[in-house]
Amino acid sequence: MVLGDLRVQVLKRSGGGQSYTIVWPDGSVDEEADGYLRPFEGSGSQKTYAYSLVDHLRWRAREGLTTDTVRLLDLHRYMGAVGAKVPMPYGQPWRVPPQRPYGDSALQVAAACLKGFYLHQCALRGGVNDELRDALSIGRLPTKSDRSRAFLGHVKTSMPANPLAPKRRTRRRHPKMLPDGAKPELREAVNTARDEMVVTWLSDTSLRIGGLTGLHLVDLHLREDAPCGECREPHLHVCHRWGNANRAAAKIKPDWRLVDGTVTGGEIYRASPAMISSYFKYMTTEYAKYATGHGMLLIQLSGPNRGQPWTADAARGMLRRAGRRADLPGRITPKAFRHQFTNDVLDASGGEPLVAKATGNWASMQMVDEVYGHPDLHSPQFTAALKTVWGEQE
Repeated sequence: MVLGDLRVQVLKRSGGGQSYTIVWPDGSVDEEADGYLRPFEGSGSQKTYAYSLVDHLRWRAREGLTTDTVRLLDLHRYMGAVGAKVPMPYGQPWRVPPQRPYGDSALQVAAACLKGFYLHQCALRGGVNDELRDALSIGRLPTKSDRSRAFLGHVKTSMPANPLAPKRRTRRRHPKMLPDGAKPELREAVNTARDEMVVTWLSDTSLRIGGLTGLHLVDLHLREDAPCGECREPHLHVCHRWGNANRAAAKIKPDWRLVDGTVTGGEIYRASPAMISSYFKYMTTEYAKYATGHGMLLIQLSGPNRGQPWTADAARGMLRRAGRRADLPGRITPKAFRHQFTNDVLDASGGEPLVAKATGNWASMQMVDEVYGHPDLHSPQFTAALKTVWGEQE
């Protein structure tokens, strides 16, 4: 058996979506993995857990372990092998160059995936590896936030915990922003009306690239008093769709509906005049010339699939190339636009996290405050405060 041949298999569904399972070199499905992944069908978690789990199953096979024989100590060794800090030797290196150790987020995902996988197997098979099941089924005291979120939280005495999860590090307080002057220089460096529209829409909203490339024309309400009745100003609805032809999907999944040709719900983003102008420029030129009737907003403009939906990876590549043509430092990513927009809104609102949360569709004000709620080290206010303390001005 070649361990590297244990792989994630992508399954195309009739509705246009995809599912993920794990297969062995002979093409047979790993029943344990498939049973665990199946309830996540239709969500991004299934793909994430599949790729996390396949790495662990390869390691487990190399170590000669099975669900019946694996111990908590072995799972800690695996977490150490992929990048977690564990106070023990963990055997041979596993993720060696060119595969880098997992980052903080990937380690948290791996820990959650392993706990869920083994608890699922222990419960499904009844009496199998009770020692591991008991070791994973631990609890912790509820925090104040836990009690606030839970119905009848004041009576909670315990919360589930994960012994495999590494200690969370302090959240990075200085997310990577765009280089100074990047927005106008990128608009000058792009080659098409579509690309100019993408730069403008990323600049003037906190759209994620999956949400932007997953937009359909019906999601756009770019005039005042749209029939959805949810926002008086021009806006757009980002709706999570499982079956987009370009596989683009919104990260957040609030409910949405399409009734009589009008979309309601989803994530709502206000549209600026510049966004509307760039939209009409694109629609009356490139879109009108090449679109093939699929109803999605962003299309390919060249190649054998011209007119078909444009992918998120293609949009990321366009931004990287535009950044190089504009001679901008570093790598231009869609996420940098989101960070920059939130930071700019926070500065413009006088540091009000509620405004930044609403304009950026963030999950909580705590997230905004932790990541962006810090003074600009080069701002006049920051400099003036230091000079006052240093006695250089009154």
